[in-house]
Amino acid sequence: MSAPVDTKEGKLILDSHKLSYHMDRVSAWEAGDRIAPISVDMSLTRACGAMCTFCYAMVQESQERRSIKTPAALNLVEDFEKIGVRSVSLVSDGESTLSPAYVPFIQHAHTAGIDVGNGTNAWEWEADKIEQVLPYLTWVRFTVAAGRPQTYAKMMFKGPEHTDVFDRAMKNIQYAVALKRRENLKVTLGIQMVLMPGMADEILPFAKLGIDLGVDYAVIKHCSDDEQGSLAIDYSRYEEMYSTLRKAEDMSTEATKIIVKWNKINDGDKPPYKRYYGPQFLLQISGSGLVAPAGMFFNARYSKFHIGNYAEERFFDIWKSDHYWRVMEYLSSPSFDAQTMMGTLPIAHYVNIALDRHIRGIERLRPGENPKPLHHNFL
Repeated sequence: MSAPVDTKEGKLILDSHKLSYHMDRVSAWEAGDRIAPISVDMSLTRACGAMCTFCYAMVQESQERRSIKTPAALNLVEDFEKIGVRSVSLVSDGESTLSPAYVPFIQHAHTAGIDVGNGTNAWEWEADKIEQVLPYLTWVRFTVAAGRPQTYAKMMFKGPEHTDVFDRAMKNIQYAVALKRRENLKVTLGIQMVLMPGMADEILPFAKLGIDLGVDYAVIKHCSDDEQGSLAIDYSRYEEMYSTLRKAEDMSTEATKIIVKWNKINDGDKPPYKRYYGPQFLLQISGSGLVAPAGMFFNARYSKFHIGNYAEERFFDIWKSDHYWRVMEYLSSPSFDAQTMMGTLPIAHYVNIALDRHIRGIERLRPGENPKPLHHNFL
């Protein structure tokens, strides 16, 4: 696995996992206990104003595009606190900043001692909203499809002539960077490019944009696809961009690190494991409220993996249910093959590699060293 990246604020791990800092949960899992997820990746709505060409949510489409009501979102926080969830990433399959529950959810989670991170396109993340949530967030990662306005608009919106969305996003990101510096906030700010094959010309402009914005990092990652190849990603073409990716890394400054997720890019479209233990540690929840073990199973064709909906019943009851654990046990059994029965490299990919190697005795997990890396509660 890749080594941590040294930033001004500490070590940042984006291309590996942090299970070593949760050995209590690993030991309980290995002993056969029913554990709570360490981290949950979720959204507060399925709505999103963007139309990103690389968006995996496009192949997840099956759930109602509704926003979660605030009481249900606050109940979810209370259930997370009750069972021991340590962090929440507002990413998943919708733009959470559009939800009326967005601000109260983040503030309530912070009060409950749960770390919260947020992935957003920043289009509707204006000054008043930023001020209400930035002091309570651990990190914010902005989706920036390309470093040039026209390409950005082409990939994320209606066409290259609609660069107003780029301008709006950059203005809001700049405001967040300025607020962080002015108030000396501990939140980590970064931009992310989902690299599509054939996008080599956008790599260096993206890196320069990150430096110009003054964010803490700019990360470049591969694009996931489902097992049917719905997004038609040709993973063999990533190699032709390696030299440009290395040039981007060399542009790193003291203030802004350019990070390439080499592990996922090199892993291509087939995982080295068959059993899927990861969801027991890193669970995903749809913006519709659907609880499923992974976002790759949100689509209706995977209904046998749909466990419940926290907008209709308490998450605590869903987590305690026999159905929840039957699904988890099936995914980790010889009956399931992650290489053929799910999409490419899911969100719990790194976690699952580590668990698979641990349980097979190839490389046992050991307690992590101090000081802990940044965002250690996010796997």
